[in-house]
Amino acid sequence: MSTPTTTSSHKVPFGQKVAFGLGMLANQMFPASLGIFMVILVESLGFPGWMFGVIYFLPRIFDAITDPIMGFISDNTRSKWGRRRQYVLIGAILMGISFAIMWQLYRENSLEYNFFYFLMWSFSFYLGLTIFSVPYVAMGYEMSDDFSERTQIMAVAQWIGQWAWVIAPWFWVVMGDPNWFPSSDAATRELAVWVAVIFTACAIVPAIFIPSKSTLNENYSPLTFSAIGDSLAQIFRGFKEAFASTPFRKLCISTFFIFNAFNTIAGFVYFIVVWHLFNGDQGAAGIWTPLFGSVGALVTTFIVIPVVAAMAKKIGKKNAFMVSQGIALVGYASLWFLFVPGKPWMFLFSLPFHSFGIGSLFVLMMSMTADVIDLDELNYGKRREAIFGAIYWYMVKFGFAIAGGLSGVIISVVGFNGGASVQPEGAVDGLRLFFSGVPMIGTLIALYIMRDYDVDEARANEVRAELDRRKANAGA
Repeated sequence: MSTPTTTSSHKVPFGQKVAFGLGMLANQMFPASLGIFMVILVESLGFPGWMFGVIYFLPRIFDAITDPIMGFISDNTRSKWGRRRQYVLIGAILMGISFAIMWQLYRENSLEYNFFYFLMWSFSFYLGLTIFSVPYVAMGYEMSDDFSERTQIMAVAQWIGQWAWVIAPWFWVVMGDPNWFPSSDAATRELAVWVAVIFTACAIVPAIFIPSKSTLNENYSPLTFSAIGDSLAQIFRGFKEAFASTPFRKLCISTFFIFNAFNTIAGFVYFIVVWHLFNGDQGAAGIWTPLFGSVGALVTTFIVIPVVAAMAKKIGKKNAFMVSQGIALVGYASLWFLFVPGKPWMFLFSLPFHSFGIGSLFVLMMSMTADVIDLDELNYGKRREAIFGAIYWYMVKFGFAIAGGLSGVIISVVGFNGGASVQPEGAVDGLRLFFSGVPMIGTLIALYIMRDYDVDEARANEVRAELDRRKANAGA
């Protein structure tokens, strides 16, 4: 039986939590920046809808396919550096270099050249992201086997990671201000380099400062070309066994509905602010769009994450999830009433409630996933943090691709036209209805799914005690 190689039952030093959190900052900053920079492909470089759809969809599908493969490789790596650190380092460097290069796009180049240039470097970026993120997330799962300490690790990581969403929305302001840059594509070329340099350094930190034990003598599956057929079979078998776990399946499906319902309508806030609050006047809308994102992230950082971590310790992780998502429902509904023309500041009152939805999600779900991994070891005798992490984030990424397509469908259904001087009657109200309604529906489905989730603290401690007994017997 393979045993955990880095798990610790005692308190994890705060410095290691911060090191893991800096990796989370990078893990969130690259996608946050990517979502904002993508606008220039249409507005500045003239990509038609089909090109935008291809570059949005194909690299993400590639990313989702490579995640479980990377999970298998990381889980079965025998090395004096352990199973994770070397991949985190290599992936971080590849991810950063590719991100900086893929945004070096110029209007003077042909449309076809820019399309294929960006598409190829996107595949390189997402490959680096996979090599980095899958072992990185697994590293967090195995930092501790203590039920409450796992929540604290994820809370610190999400607290630090949330600063990506505080910072990134202000790129809108920088990109649109001629005093900073002559054009938005020129701004993107330079901003991408700064993002790559600073946050690649953050991504490398966990590889340097989070310790791991040698796995040279572990009895893992071989990672050789001759064994590739068996390795692929084990990947699919591991995927099947992990997803067959009812508690883990509930975590994945609930995350799918909450996160991707939110992302389906996330881009609508710009249109609602400009067209509903300011009647199409982009200049008057000014800073209100970035304020929605950054204030929400600040609320998550300073209110939601500490409150959720305290709730999880007091009433349990599942109950904290149910309460947090219930609060979020209030926020989603209130935005229908608090987007008031002439009084744009009123929507700020919704954000403390609204932010509990996504703000609590990954703190609790990643902590609960670590508990489920113990249950998997009890059943199968193997530690498979990277496989579980890959499957969990596969659901997130696959749903994210679907969310992008649904956004376009909703815009078409309501008849909204971002390039028009006047919107068709009911188009803006249609966007507002979906903006509040879609996250509410996704959250209600997730609450129903999680109603009988049963891996509580008592069950987790029973599993941990049995695993410790097995380890003691194996040692004897």
